Amino acid sequence: MTTLSLDPAQSPTFGNVPIHDTPNRVPEVTISFWLIKLMAVIMGETAADFLAVNLGLGLTAMSLLMAAVLVVALVLQFQQKRYVPWSYWLAVVLISIVGTLVTDNLVDNLGVSLVTTTVLCTILLGLTFVAWYASERTLSIHEVKTTRREAFYWLAILFTFALGTAAGDLVAEHFGLGYLATGILFGLIIASITLGYFALGLDGIWAFWISYIFTRPLGASFGDLLSQPADYGGLGLGTILTSAIFLAAIIGIVIYMSAMRRTIAQTNIG
Repeated sequence: MTTLSLDPAQSPTFGNVPIHDTPNRVPEVTISFWLIKLMAVIMGETAADFLAVNLGLGLTAMSLLMAAVLVVALVLQFQQKRYVPWSYWLAVVLISIVGTLVTDNLVDNLGVSLVTTTVLCTILLGLTFVAWYASERTLSIHEVKTTRREAFYWLAILFTFALGTAAGDLVAEHFGLGYLATGILFGLIIASITLGYFALGLDGIWAFWISYIFTRPLGASFGDLLSQPADYGGLGLGTILTSAIFLAAIIGIVIYMSAMRRTIAQTNIG
């Protein structure tokens, strides 16, 4: 089966160093990666709801403010030139919030239907992948080692969050499936993709990106389930408490990961 990976032996150079020898700027795909990503999704969903509703700035103003904060976080991330847990996951959390706000603006402020929003985000994500592959000949996150590749990566991440939000709302609200059933549905989809990768030889790059898209509605559905009032099918924890719980969990895991990286680096030096 062919993949979209670029042969390292044919890789261009970055400076005087072959790209395959430069540090990767995003994390390895591990259980902890998916765990933090799922928690970031849940927090992004509930935090976006809190910011848009409770602070009184309005959806548009809050979206612009959070987009500006995201730009600052991405500038910090691009300056790292390698994977640094705190800057990477800060950007993911913020892009999760902004992706949700983008979808909410399209649907609530501009009156674009969830179906149209889902299709639009799918097209934009597809165009991003086409441009990325045309430029770099790979979509692998193991090869995000240059500024241009990282720019494509974060643009794709933004559209995956916006698409996942729209798709999740479409299934849960427009089709009336409810938060719990929607979460279970997308969980089963991710499980089938995982099975396809491990048992049926599904290409790893496509398995990653499809799973990345569907973890958004999975996490958002459970975020809404936890935070929304019982009258709306939720458990009534509220957006503040739900966001705080998952933010604390993310911070704790990222601190642990950063400490482990320092320990490993010191061991290798020693």
